[in-house]
Amino acid sequence: MRIGRAKAPSGTPLDDMLRDEALTGDGASRSRLGDVLVERAGVTPAQVAEAMLLRTKTDKRLGTVLLELGVIDESQLTDALAAQLGLPLANLQQITPEPEAAALLSDSLARGLGAVPLRIAADGAVEVAAADQNDALLAELRQAVGRPVRILLAPPTELRRVLDATYRALSDVEAQVTAFTAGRARRRPGTPAAQPAAVADTEGPVVQVVDKLVTQALRDRASDVHIEPQDDRVRVRFRIDGALHDVLSLPGSMAGAVASRIKILASMNIVERRRPQDGQIAMSVDERAIDIRVSTVGTVWGEKVVMRLLDKSRPLFKLGDLGMPVETEERFAGLVRSPYGMVICAGPTGSGKTTTLYASLSEIAGVERNITTIEDPVEYVFPAINQIQINEQAGVTFAGGLRAILRQDPDVILVGEIRDTETARIAVQSALTGHFVLSSLHATDAVSALYRFLDMGIEAYLLASSVLGVMGQRLVRQACRYCAVPYTLSAEEEAFYVQAGGHGNGGFLAGQGCNLCSHTGYMDRVGVYELLRVTEEMRQLLVARNPSHEDMRRLAVEQGMSTLREEAIRLVDAGVTTVAEILRTIYTL
Repeated sequence: MRIGRAKAPSGTPLDDMLRDEALTGDGASRSRLGDVLVERAGVTPAQVAEAMLLRTKTDKRLGTVLLELGVIDESQLTDALAAQLGLPLANLQQITPEPEAAALLSDSLARGLGAVPLRIAADGAVEVAAADQNDALLAELRQAVGRPVRILLAPPTELRRVLDATYRALSDVEAQVTAFTAGRARRRPGTPAAQPAAVADTEGPVVQVVDKLVTQALRDRASDVHIEPQDDRVRVRFRIDGALHDVLSLPGSMAGAVASRIKILASMNIVERRRPQDGQIAMSVDERAIDIRVSTVGTVWGEKVVMRLLDKSRPLFKLGDLGMPVETEERFAGLVRSPYGMVICAGPTGSGKTTTLYASLSEIAGVERNITTIEDPVEYVFPAINQIQINEQAGVTFAGGLRAILRQDPDVILVGEIRDTETARIAVQSALTGHFVLSSLHATDAVSALYRFLDMGIEAYLLASSVLGVMGQRLVRQACRYCAVPYTLSAEEEAFYVQAGGHGNGGFLAGQGCNLCSHTGYMDRVGVYELLRVTEEMRQLLVARNPSHEDMRRLAVEQGMSTLREEAIRLVDAGVTTVAEILRTIYTL
C-alpha cells in the first residue's frame, strides 16, 4: 500500500553517509550537505535549521532527519550527496548489472556492503553502485573483487531492489534439482519417493529448494507462493502486488517431497494427502521474522500447496497512510471512535481488510480502553492490546473465543473475520450491548456486506441497529513511478473510462517497465475505498421492506458514498494507476 515518502531506517548505509561536511583525501573541506540541499533540492534554510535542532536531540544525521520530516526524498538526498562528494549517479532503472561483474561479489558480501557491481570498464576497473563512498568500503571492495573500484551513488531503496533482482536465491536451484534426481535414481525400486527423513535433512536438496523459494518470495515482496503439481512438472508462482507470476518449474517427481517438507515445517500430517489441511510456520529470512500460513489440498496430480507470507517486520500503517481520500478518512475515523456499534471492512481475499482493521486500532488504542482481538492468525503484535489466536484443534474458534472475550470486560473487540452465522450473531449482539466491534467480511462491495449478514439469518432490525458503517475496499497496483510515461487508452479502455464517469482529457500514465519494477510497469499497491454509513434513512429502508441491492446502493450514493469504481477512476486521472488495472481488479457491471 502507498505511504508518503521513502524513509531509511537508522543503521543503513544511508545513515552512515548523512554528514554535514565531507573531506577530500587531502583534507580540503567540501560544501556542507545542508547548503547543497538548499541549492539543489529546494530545501529552505529554515528547514535545515529545524532539522539541525532536531538532530542534536535525536543524535541522527541531518539527511535522516530531513527524510523523516518529509522535506526531501531519497533521490534528492542522493543527488545532493553525489554533488557534495563529486561522484556520478547510477541510473539503476535502466542499468542491468553484467553477470560477470556481479559474480565478483557473493550474495552475502554484496548485501553486507550494500553494493552491486555493475560492469567491468575498459580499463579493468569495476563500477559499483553503492549508497555511500568511504575509505573502509573502498578497501573492502578492492580486496573482494581484486580490481580498482569506481563508486556510483544510488538511493538505498533502488539499491535494495537491484540487489534482490541480481542475487536471486533461486539462481542455483538447478543444482539442487540435479542432486534430488540423482538420489532418486540411486534409490531401490519400490522405496517411497518422499521419505520423512529425507525431507527433514537440513542439507538435503528438497530442504534447500523450499528454503530458497521462501527467501526469494520475501525478497520479491510476494504475498503468496503457489506450488502446483501438474502432469509432468511442478509449477511455482508468486503473487506480487496482487498478480500471479510464473517463477520456477520443478520436475514432477519433486511434488511429493516438496509438499512433505512444507508440511513437516507446518506440523501437519504428512501421511494424509487427500484431506485438505492447514498449518503455520514461524521462521526468519534475511534477519526478518515471518509467519507463513500453509494450506494444502489434493488435486488430480497431487497436493497443491499455498503459502501466505506475513512479514512481521513490516511497519504498522495508520489511517493516514492507506491512501484514502481526505473526506473518507475523516468520516471513517469518526466511525471507529464510536463508543459502541459495529464497523465492517468488506472485500475479497487480499484486498487489505486486515491492514485497515489494524490501522483503525492504532487510532483508538489507549490505556483507558480494554481492547481484545480474536484473529486467525495474529498478523501483528500490539504491545498494549490483548490478542487471541484461533486454534480450532484446541477448540478455540471465533464464536467460542468471542463469547469468552465478552466475559473479559472489553471496550473494543476486533473479530478477524466473520465466517459463520454464530459468530455474526454474537458480534451483532455485542455491538447492541454497548461494545464497539471491528471486523472483516468477504463481500464484493459495501452494500453486499449488509446482504451477507441477511443471508446468514441476521434480522434486518438487528442489523440496522448495530452496524454503523461498512468500508468496501480493493487494492490496485500503482504505475511504476520510475518508468511511468504518458499513454493513449485503447478503444476498450476508453469505452470503460467514459462509462465509469471519467472526464479526463488525456494525460494518462503507465509504466513502460524498468529494472526497479521487474519490467511489469507496476510497483506497490494503493487502496481504493467506498464508505457506506448506515444513516437513519438506510435503517428505515432496511427494516420497512426487503430492499434490493440497487435500492440500497442508490440511497448510499445519494447520501454521499463515492463508489469503488468512481474512486478508481479518480486514481487513473491522478496518474496513480491505469484503466487496465481497474478493469482487472475492480470492474463492475
